[in-house]
Amino acid sequence: MVGMRETLRQQMVMTMAKKTLVRRAWTKVGLSEDELDTLLDGVTQPMLVQTDDLNAFQLFAELEKTRTGRPAKAGDIAPNDIVIEAGPTSFPPGPIVGEFNSVGIPAKIEKGKVSIVKTVTAVEAGEPISADLGLMLSKLEINPIEIGLILSGAIEGGVVMAAEDLDLDLSGFTANVKSATSGAFNLACNIGWFTNETVPVLISKAAGEVMSVAVEAGIHNEETMPILISRAHARMLAVAGQV
Repeated sequence: MVGMRETLRQQMVMTMAKKTLVRRAWTKVGLSEDELDTLLDGVTQPMLVQTDDLNAFQLFAELEKTRTGRPAKAGDIAPNDIVIEAGPTSFPPGPIVGEFNSVGIPAKIEKGKVSIVKTVTAVEAGEPISADLGLMLSKLEINPIEIGLILSGAIEGGVVMAAEDLDLDLSGFTANVKSATSGAFNLACNIGWFTNETVPVLISKAAGEVMSVAVEAGIHNEETMPILISRAHARMLAVAGQV
């Protein structure tokens, strides 16, 4: 956690505080206690984050980068169903087969390796994780307990926003904006809508169409003569090849 705070220190100020102190400050500035109860629901250790450089959405995105998993310890509550998939492991034959079976993970020796016999839910969401199961999950490199600076909500401009309202798909949003911009530009060009952005394209398109008409009509000028001469030369060679 200290390392996480160090990486974010340049962008924001983080202050640890007890829930009672947070509640006292919250009510003192006239904010709704119901909103505070919603924000503090499930929070283990409140931390106040203040920033002048990031808006609420950017803050959420930055703090999301700190999320990571750690091995489960005795008494940890499973945040979701922990599913062990069937298939071979990297473990050689040995006592570990019995250790897996003792915590409800069916295992046996197959082709010189320990293999999980079938897919099982080792522990369901909301249930405590035993010490033995936590150890076996760690051996399988399953780190189910999420840690990090997890934003529960934000206040910006006097508006209280829950974390789920700040979780934007920025990549998808950017792609949609680019697609919409490209579509609007193409439509504007096709209907001849004059703007600072479309005029260069429309002029280029018109110049190309004028050139095509002039060449087909056999109009002689500095621009069309090279094309007309090239076309006449090609026709001459075609006729010569038929003689």
